[in-house]
Amino acid sequence: MERFGAEAFDGDRLRRSGTWAVVFLADWCPFCRSFAPKFAALEKEGAANLAVADVTDEASPLWDRFEVKVVPTVIVFRDGAVATRHNGRFARGLGERDLAAISAEIAAK
Repeated sequence: MERFGAEAFDGDRLRRSGTWAVVFLADWCPFCRSFAPKFAALEKEGAANLAVADVTDEASPLWDRFEVKVVPTVIVFRDGAVATRHNGRFARGLGERDLAAISAEIAAK
């Protein structure tokens, strides 16, 4: 899975065509460490490109640019534009229901 830094984005858009599901993760977040392998398993479905936006550095411009308040957060982009997003929840992150919804969204292309 590809890891994106701030340079992969242009303003609030992803500079890539197609469908991309991008999970915003921080290495210091226990919910991220738990969610990351589940998110990576979606790659087997092959419906979309998956990537990690590393926001471990709390000074990363991606926090503000995409209004990420809690990690993990997943944003699905279609042809560069935000299609949907799943915001993590404080003290819970993202769960199985979120993962199922993300899977359905990326499969719908």
